[in-house]
Amino acid sequence: MNYEREYHTYLRLERAYSVNTIASYELDLQKLFSYFEAHQIDPVHAQLADLQAFLYDTFRSNSNPRTQARLIASVHSYYRFLLYHHYIDADPSELLEGPKREAHLPVVLSVEEIDRLIAAIDLASNEGHRNRAIVEMLYGSGLRVSELVNLKLSNIYRKEGYMLIEGKGSKQRLVPISPVADEWFGYWLTDRAQWDIKTEFADIAFLNRYGRQLTRAMVFTIIKRLCTAAGITKNISPHTLRHSFATHLLQNGADLRIIQQLLGHEDLATTEIYTHLDIQDLRDAIIQYHPANKTV
Repeated sequence: MNYEREYHTYLRLERAYSVNTIASYELDLQKLFSYFEAHQIDPVHAQLADLQAFLYDTFRSNSNPRTQARLIASVHSYYRFLLYHHYIDADPSELLEGPKREAHLPVVLSVEEIDRLIAAIDLASNEGHRNRAIVEMLYGSGLRVSELVNLKLSNIYRKEGYMLIEGKGSKQRLVPISPVADEWFGYWLTDRAQWDIKTEFADIAFLNRYGRQLTRAMVFTIIKRLCTAAGITKNISPHTLRHSFATHLLQNGADLRIIQQLLGHEDLATTEIYTHLDIQDLRDAIIQYHPANKTV
């Protein structure tokens, strides 16, 4: 048996994965089940050698390390489910190793570039205070763009200085609102009260000019336009402000575990990417300022 329906429920309710993640995992598993069917292998009785043979066969036609890593993650997830529900006594995928993925350090804006980005906002425009509040929320609190566009007024506690954020996998966390972000959000709320807001979006914090929920794509466009106006040539997105938030906190002495909690990372290893950024800054400083690296 493949237990596909139970596995779907496990991913959706017990693991709280997104619809896209579930779809990707289940698509990968269809490849696994097709391979096992062709080789007359029962998934429940599969051994490590069977899984390795499947991966070898699949990887021959797709050498992309990211795709390979996701396929292995899907196999791990399925066999953890079987073990969790006692359909198997041991996990044959436990010793599967994924391909080494090249680490790419995220793009980060300097404090000076952040200032230029903010200075490029036209506060006299109808969306000026909204756009300033968006930038302050992304940079000042480290929100994901999806968290920003889904932020509800009823989850913002300005008096206490906190927001209740729903992150990946519907996991909730409390995130502080910086005084500067709160100030500009207050200006936006004053403007917002004058807008024609559609009833179904009355509790959504950030709206478009038509009174509807702002989209992720629109936030991306807003940030891109501000970068162009500010003369910033780096390839950035709204997520760049989140990276900048974490990097600047670390550079100014914040504890890595506090940053982990603020960002909503499950694994500290995810947050540790910012220590590599900090080390890169140190390396750049040595190259730029140490006399041994200066040309005559």
